[in-house]
Amino acid sequence: MVKAAAFAVPGSLDTPTGGYTYDRCIIADLPAFGWQVDVIDLGEGFPRPSAATLADARARLLAVPQGHPIVVDGLAFGVMAEAAAELARAHPLIALVHHPLALETGVSPAEAEALRSSERAALASASGGVIVTSPATARLVGADYAVAPERISIVVPGTDRRPPARGSTGGLVSLLAVGAVVPRKGHDLLVTALAAVSDLPWRLTIAGDRTRDPTADSALVATIRRLGLGERVTLAGAVSDDQLVALYDAADLFVLASRFEGYGMALAAAMAHGLPVVGTAAGAIPETVPSDAAILVPPDDAVALAAALRRLIGDARERAQRAAAARAVALPTWREQAALFARALEACAERRA
Repeated sequence: MVKAAAFAVPGSLDTPTGGYTYDRCIIADLPAFGWQVDVIDLGEGFPRPSAATLADARARLLAVPQGHPIVVDGLAFGVMAEAAAELARAHPLIALVHHPLALETGVSPAEAEALRSSERAALASASGGVIVTSPATARLVGADYAVAPERISIVVPGTDRRPPARGSTGGLVSLLAVGAVVPRKGHDLLVTALAAVSDLPWRLTIAGDRTRDPTADSALVATIRRLGLGERVTLAGAVSDDQLVALYDAADLFVLASRFEGYGMALAAAMAHGLPVVGTAAGAIPETVPSDAAILVPPDDAVALAAALRRLIGDARERAQRAAAARAVALPTWREQAALFARALEACAERRA
């Protein structure tokens, strides 16, 4: 029996971020488990939508046939508390939380509190429950957003199987960071730390959308120029899936200075390619990346990050040991996680009923 559900996302599913990749991959595999999925585009601008966008998103969701489960991506759900309360009366309404909106780096304390209050109210109306992408996020929405543990399902992202990265040639250690140029990803901190190890032979490529936060992008460009790293740091922008695979394959070390991660899909992808990691112990990262595959330092600590970078850039033997540990990590596939998502969707629908 085919079951019908709606999956609502803010904007295009092709947006090059981890959250949209999660949505896209899960949606692609749900039909294999008996779910017919209708994708609803809620419009651009979330989590700061215009009044017109918010009204249009509400109308699109209210048009879903009564009783059909509706999954709403958390980037939109957290600012749709009034619509959520209305929708919950007619549907199993399921919130998909990648990470709480208030934890995005760069928002003011007042905006963070407003987002926290709005998301808490919206989650209270999630009649079908809440799906999160890591145990760390499950703890957050339980402790800070008053969601009962029995209403939370955990479905971590999948990861594509990859052959071990071949690495670079020519003597320079190739570093790769993947993530949109936004404050939360900490690219500013990374280049600052790398300036402290400029005596070592390295080159860095940062692959990630540069259009999401023009202020952060301009600041990063200025920092790279000020530190004299223009010849050693490449800002690749958003790249295709094939280009990204090629970048992982050519890398020797994956580096990311995130200030918070709800899971860390780029880190999991790095391990799938057998890359050692230098990163931060922020959010769910310590649960995603085992300690023998990585050196994790406190977030926003440029001195500790520089020391970790010096250690692994300068020691090929340790890089190889941690690469072997990364290759040994058993990462779930997208098909396996879609099966878990389908079961969570069924449980959410039953809970609402």
